Amino acid sequence: MPEHADMHIGSRLREVRKRRGLTQRGLAEASTVSLSLIRLLEQEKVARTRVETAHKLAAALRITTSSLLERDDEPPQADTTEHWRPLQLAVQVAVPAQAQGEEATVQGVRALLPAVRGAYFGSRLGELSELLAPLLRDADTLGDSSQARGLRAHLLQIAGSVLTQVRQFDAAETALQRALDDAPDRLRGASVITTWSWLLVRQGKLRASRELATRWADDAEPRMSRATPEELAAWGWLLLQASAANLRDNRHGEAEDTMRLARAVAVMTGRELPRGSDRLATWGPVTVGYKAAERHIVLDQPDKVLVLAGKKGSQRSSTEYHRHRLDVAKAHLMLRQYGEAVDTLSEVRLAAPEWLSSQRYAQDILADVVAKRRTLTPEMRDLADALAVPL
Repeated sequence: MPEHADMHIGSRLREVRKRRGLTQRGLAEASTVSLSLIRLLEQEKVARTRVETAHKLAAALRITTSSLLERDDEPPQADTTEHWRPLQLAVQVAVPAQAQGEEATVQGVRALLPAVRGAYFGSRLGELSELLAPLLRDADTLGDSSQARGLRAHLLQIAGSVLTQVRQFDAAETALQRALDDAPDRLRGASVITTWSWLLVRQGKLRASRELATRWADDAEPRMSRATPEELAAWGWLLLQASAANLRDNRHGEAEDTMRLARAVAVMTGRELPRGSDRLATWGPVTVGYKAAERHIVLDQPDKVLVLAGKKGSQRSSTEYHRHRLDVAKAHLMLRQYGEAVDTLSEVRLAAPEWLSSQRYAQDILADVVAKRRTLTPEMRDLADALAVPL
């Protein structure tokens, strides 16, 4: 889905626009980005830029999105909320062994893993943070056996995914780097890289994301004659991530090539695989269909999103399905179907309220609805309160 680049692009945008001989109004017409927003960006009066917007501007200027977004000076991280502080500390700060108290065991940590996975897959983020922080402390003391490393890598990948969702990017990167270091095999490593490439997209680091996913996809390509379903899933997800980063970086040919290959891998898999011991997401034709619909949001083709959404999937309780429904809401918004957009957001809220409240994508969709409506229904006001969208 469209994400955000929490950085200024104003000076780079102004430089390239002038080099192309375009006025601000000319760029607005070519990109469909509003003239007022372009002015605010170039004056660096807007503190946050959507990758979706940067993609449109870069496409109009015939440059990659990453070249527009990337800067040498990284912006300051958003203030850490107190709620996520324990999880950040568990990821980023080592505690001396003597301070740990009773000795943890692999069996004891593994016994709590189903509760952690249940909270993660159930989008109960508050519960997950309370479970995960102390368990990571215990996992740090387990030593370097293959079993201990596998457990630690899995817990750290979940932590990296959650911290990415709540925009604590520095801690997320630390968690994923540690997870990759601990990964006992290539399947676990590929799963970690899938999450990491998504983090890089969230940061606006599109070139780094596509290069990372592409390199790992090349290395992970299995021998087709004897590939296991899990090997196909690992390779397929790396292809999806490479495609997503290429698309947002205006490398449409590479994006289409990797998506076509991912579709072929899904067909080869033959069925929808549930979340595995290594993967944090489903894999198969349905999941790839969700990602195909997402592509049409980036390409400004909302009608195609709704056509694909009409095909019934089998993963209605998955995070991938919830993300897909946000794309459906965005498509309705793009078509000025504001009531349908709100109805879709409300459906997601009913299924995964905690997850939805942490999604900036959902907040932006509703904020756009609010901005375009003269009057708000009670449902819109209720949803705005739940998502902390000002009226």
